[in-house]
Amino acid sequence: MDTNIAYGLMIATLGVFGYIGYQASNAKEIEADEYLSARGSQNWLRIGLSLFASGMGIWILFGPSEVGYYGGFWTVTGYAISAATPFLLLAYVGPMIRDRLPSGVTLADFARMRLGRPMQVYVGVISLLYMFTFLFAEFTAIGNAMETLSDTNKLVPMIMVGIVTAAYISRGGLPASLATDRIQAWTIMFLVVALLLFLFGGDISSLIADAKAYNNEDDWSVGSISHTDRASFESGLAIVLAVTAAEMFSQGNWQRAWASESDEALKKGAWLAAGLVLPLVFVMGFLGTVVAGQGAVSEPSAAFFYLIEDAGVIFVAAFIVLAVALACSSIDTLQNAIVASFSRDLSDGSMDIATSRIATIAMIPIAIYLATGPTILGLNFGDAYSVFGIFLFADILAAATVIPILLTLWDGVSSRGALFGCFAGIISVFVYGLLEPPTDSEFFMYLLHPTIGALPAADGGLTNLWVFVSALVGSGLVTVLGSYALPDEQ
Repeated sequence: MDTNIAYGLMIATLGVFGYIGYQASNAKEIEADEYLSARGSQNWLRIGLSLFASGMGIWILFGPSEVGYYGGFWTVTGYAISAATPFLLLAYVGPMIRDRLPSGVTLADFARMRLGRPMQVYVGVISLLYMFTFLFAEFTAIGNAMETLSDTNKLVPMIMVGIVTAAYISRGGLPASLATDRIQAWTIMFLVVALLLFLFGGDISSLIADAKAYNNEDDWSVGSISHTDRASFESGLAIVLAVTAAEMFSQGNWQRAWASESDEALKKGAWLAAGLVLPLVFVMGFLGTVVAGQGAVSEPSAAFFYLIEDAGVIFVAAFIVLAVALACSSIDTLQNAIVASFSRDLSDGSMDIATSRIATIAMIPIAIYLATGPTILGLNFGDAYSVFGIFLFADILAAATVIPILLTLWDGVSSRGALFGCFAGIISVFVYGLLEPPTDSEFFMYLLHPTIGALPAADGGLTNLWVFVSALVGSGLVTVLGSYALPDEQ
């Protein structure tokens, strides 16, 4: 597509979202609590649409199809389930946490109530690591998507999306994000359905045949929807465990828990979001297996784009609008969620609304800089594997911590037991490393690189299942046993 037309579509789409976000906060002067929580203001439909939109970043155009390209049926299924399970867990535990802490904003707020200030900071750090990595990864993705679709300079869409989202989020906070989420959700659903109907409206039998085919041209490929061996299953299960644990520390979800007008609204909204994301992610992953069956490609993360590269200009135009909507829906959520975590968890509530607004704007150039792929302290942010490694590091910390935090919802679990459980989760990863040493690495490297020891992609393995199992089981077991041994004083 012509570059000028692509820029015009981006500007028009961003203009709509910017106007909606501005209008959402234009009627009154927003208070600090409303800025971060929009407390009790959203019905179930609005919550469902917001969770869906904020969860469906532009990663959906890259991640599922790449996973399908490499991993086969179980990996695709695991990826789809992992998109839904955080919402299902939120539907169950969210009302319990709301009832115990009506004035909360983040999960770390609850951690502080049960486990003290140090644990609030620790949970806040995990959340920030995960969310900020997610943020600059989204900027990277919108740049790559626009470059692929229209040969635009990838830095331009990053800056444009960053400026617009920072403008309306810094002014309107969470209420602005919720307002834009609704429009973005309907836009995403309409365009995704239309684009998928275009793809599947053709020769569907050929698509299915390609999805079932094994590519024998290279030794990498097991990307087939009929590939269902143990490695694919383990990889899919690992993704479910890792992503579910990490998403429990995504404060955007918890902000929407407190934004719900009632427990029932939260439950119904979370179920709606889960019901929308699961089939969508599965279909996108399925398309990755289609591309794999057609032959090896130079850039597996863009597998989905290979299916539409010969489409007409209207199709590409719709895709550009979709890409911008997906990017904005997740980026604006992450901006406000990161500020919420800084304000509540790290600064202990000392940030006023003016400082929060400054922080919202200040994080954008940092995220965009990282999205350009610099090398800092030996870590190449332009290397997808390196960024994936940061995600997995945050995931393993989350897996070691999430069970003790959630178990404190039950009175029989003591604060000291939960604290020991969090430490035990990390120690369990080290123990696994001693029992199953990673190849050419020290035992503790599983904590930094959970992919070490995974079956190679050629055998269907994308990450190491047992690292995450050890963290979850170890932390949960010690929490329960420690609570019996060290009960809280009555």
